[in-house]
Amino acid sequence: MEILWILFAVGVIAAVVAPWLLRRRSGIRLAEPGSPDAADPGAYGFVRQEQLDVRMPGPDQDLLDVLDVVQRTQDWRAASQLLAGTDKDGEVRWQRVQAFAGAASLELQQRPGVGGAWLRAWRAEKPKDAGGAAVHAEFLVQQAWRSSSAGTDDFRIILEEARTVCGEAALLAPGDPVPYVIELAVARGLGYSHEQFDQVWAKIIDRAPQHMGAHLAALHYWCEKWHGSRRDADRFAMSAAARAPQGSLLAALPLFAVWEHLPDIALVRDFYGTEVVSRAMEGALFAVHAARPDDPMLAHVRHLLVHFLVRAERWTEAMHQLVRVDGHIGALPWTMSEDPAAEYAVYRALAVAGYEANGGSPATLPH
Repeated sequence: MEILWILFAVGVIAAVVAPWLLRRRSGIRLAEPGSPDAADPGAYGFVRQEQLDVRMPGPDQDLLDVLDVVQRTQDWRAASQLLAGTDKDGEVRWQRVQAFAGAASLELQQRPGVGGAWLRAWRAEKPKDAGGAAVHAEFLVQQAWRSSSAGTDDFRIILEEARTVCGEAALLAPGDPVPYVIELAVARGLGYSHEQFDQVWAKIIDRAPQHMGAHLAALHYWCEKWHGSRRDADRFAMSAAARAPQGSLLAALPLFAVWEHLPDIALVRDFYGTEVVSRAMEGALFAVHAARPDDPMLAHVRHLLVHFLVRAERWTEAMHQLVRVDGHIGALPWTMSEDPAAEYAVYRALAVAGYEANGGSPATLPH
């Protein structure tokens, strides 16, 4: 048990000192805001830290408009209509279900017993609505992981209820992969056997074989901190990337596998310059360049690339990603921080400072 606490302490220390070590090793110093020596992210058109949107990885104006109506009026009907009109086969439906569930969960956290009343009304007034059932299932999953410790009775009770609601949502929308994608998080928490997992995974593959969100959820399951091992996760990611058709962002999955195991290996000297990480970054960059500009998962990959490119001191490439995602930061790795906007702002400032230290300027950066 003592070794677990030692490893935990090392991980915490690494998280605190890593940005400082990066600045020191790269020779980049972040001057105080307003200092004549400070690189100005605003010169590149970047959004101020306090205005960064942590709800989504990228823009979805229809979703934002509906969220505003739902939260202002506490009327669920606009959310139901939006999901009813969202393609079941794509990634957008999954992201919108997550966003609605996250909004209800945050409301409940801010106003215990009162917040998120619109979701309860939605389920009570229209129990056969497939969108409402999916949002409810995802809401329960988020509640379990946010408010309860894994393995406790409360945690398991909430996830068992989520599994039941996933089944209801699947029956209400037979061709929709989203209820099964949600169940992958349930599988992780309840400790599904590999056979149980495979049954859920087969249903997803039958409906949406290239679903990036589903592959990311499955990757969590295969990681050693849950039920598989690092080798299992790497094998899953590499296999999916190898099978990915031209233009698919699944080619970036190995970079997400590297991210999942960062707490175990981030202290290796020059880790971000190793062949494993470099190869994963190149795969993600290739995927980004080949993907459709309107691919809803593109922002997810770009955000993770920012983290790795900055840590690898590849400033220009990091800036090329930043100008395409700045403003919306609801994605890994920022959402793992207690203050996602502050974490993102540090990496953005490092990228700007490194870019300018090597001769870059707003005039030389294409948008």
